Amino acid sequence: MKADKFTLLHHFEGFPKTNDFRLESEELGGLKPGQFLCQAEYLSVDPYLRPFSKRLNPPSTMIGAQVAKVLESKNDKYPAGSYVVAGNLGWRTLSVAEDQPEDGRSFTGLEPLPELGGLPRSYALGVIGMPGVTAYFGFLELCQPKEGETVVVTGAAGAVGSLVGQIAKIKGCRVIGFAGTDDKCAWIRQLGFDVAINYKTCADIDAALKEAAPKGIDCYFDNVGGMLSHRIRQQMNLFGRSSVCGAISSYNDKTGQGAQVPAPEMDIVFKQLRVEGFVNDRWWHRREEAFKDMVAWVREGKIKVQETVTTGFEKMPQAFIGMLKGQNTGKAVVKV
Repeated sequence: MKADKFTLLHHFEGFPKTNDFRLESEELGGLKPGQFLCQAEYLSVDPYLRPFSKRLNPPSTMIGAQVAKVLESKNDKYPAGSYVVAGNLGWRTLSVAEDQPEDGRSFTGLEPLPELGGLPRSYALGVIGMPGVTAYFGFLELCQPKEGETVVVTGAAGAVGSLVGQIAKIKGCRVIGFAGTDDKCAWIRQLGFDVAINYKTCADIDAALKEAAPKGIDCYFDNVGGMLSHRIRQQMNLFGRSSVCGAISSYNDKTGQGAQVPAPEMDIVFKQLRVEGFVNDRWWHRREEAFKDMVAWVREGKIKVQETVTTGFEKMPQAFIGMLKGQNTGKAVVKV
């Protein structure tokens, strides 16, 4: 049986290009005891793939998560017809997989599909998956929002940012979101964001923030880094909390060409800010807490989900590049 896969030919230099990848076929062997054969149904494209790809030794199968159906099995835990969510299989249509010990699991591992409460299986790559855990714990544990506080979210129309803003509203906060198009700004307003700012067209970010948050900013969920984050930190209140999830504004900079941003220490020191970065492995062992609440909130209509779905495995590079360019609204997935 043959599997299709995308090989990363070399490390990215600047923005990823379609010719950084090659579509190849691979012959799969028979199953050994404990193994099972998975067929990808949905694959995920996420910002973290860009910096994490530096860990690969090209040429290598491109990393990434997928929801897959078990076709054949020699493992009673994963019977034929069941589904898995796997962060370790990469950009492949078919994979021979095996179970992992519980203490070795992370979002880049493999495990049975979580209980979705009747929601679409693709949600296991989004709101009931890695992005959901990231938003839930990254915001609630690090920002520790209080009712009535003002929260700012960058990358607010993405898979994580859109969830953070809605969780902040559930917790009774005023929420300001930054997004890169007028359509995305309109969408996050529909989600309940109090203010949406198009950072690409806003003539005066500082003035817009001052108007949106006249009492200052208490919590900042940072998905982008760079100069925009510097401007937001300047308007944070004493003892503000910032959860640093990512820095997509610089992921595609060429070596030595990173953005020049004023040193943040003065704002952090004199405002006595708590700024903390994280990766979601930190809370993966508690993922069921997040999944339970997120399923309930989606079913109750308190959290709304939008997916940007690309159809066709052969379009994986285009979907990945489009996501990095901000062409998706909500979670970007590829349907095989």
